[in-house]
Amino acid sequence: MATARIGDIDVNYRIDGQGPWLTLSHPLAADLEVWAPQMALLTPHFRVLRYDTRGHGATSATAAPYTLEQLADDALGLFDHLGITQSHWVGLSMGGMIAQVLALRRPGVLGKMVIADSTSRRAPNAAAMWGDRIALARASGMSAIAPPTLDRWFMEPFRRANPEVMAWIRGQIEGTSVEGYCGCCAAIAQMDTLDRLKDIGSPALIIVGEHDHGTPAEMSRRSEEH
Repeated sequence: MATARIGDIDVNYRIDGQGPWLTLSHPLAADLEVWAPQMALLTPHFRVLRYDTRGHGATSATAAPYTLEQLADDALGLFDHLGITQSHWVGLSMGGMIAQVLALRRPGVLGKMVIADSTSRRAPNAAAMWGDRIALARASGMSAIAPPTLDRWFMEPFRRANPEVMAWIRGQIEGTSVEGYCGCCAAIAQMDTLDRLKDIGSPALIIVGEHDHGTPAEMSRRSEEH
């Protein structure tokens, strides 16, 4: 692990492996360790950069709200600190949103992208939905956020069959700062890159789980069509 001062925050990151750069960007209420199961497959082929998004893991939490532009600039600042001029990118949910905004802010910096279980335009009820989650986190803490989050991320048969995985992911959710969670919720609630996707020159693989309720498959289909 290492830390870099990027703008107004200290960003926690880790680099493993050899080869072309590949950046992994985690979802809301997780941290860079969420990618641990993939590392053995990736590090023989890539120099993998994992980092904690603002307000998550060991990266500083500033006062909410945040914007996706702010989160993208955090990543670009880390790239500049490390001398990265181009990197491939795998982004899960929020990480996929950051990728789109980042690619628009600095064309050419991303090689190939994988956008997983994400979206390019907020849902019509985004303000109310994310507002409710912010209110719950502020009123009851991240322990109240964990159960509904696990229910959205994993189907019941998987949750029952994998209690150790559920405990591991729950630990990441509960370890996220309330301010960081609320800040990123506010950023996600403003997501809208759909009409600008044509300006992103990087090739992208868009993938989504068939039963994803948080970012339904229709959201990914709309991004693919653009």
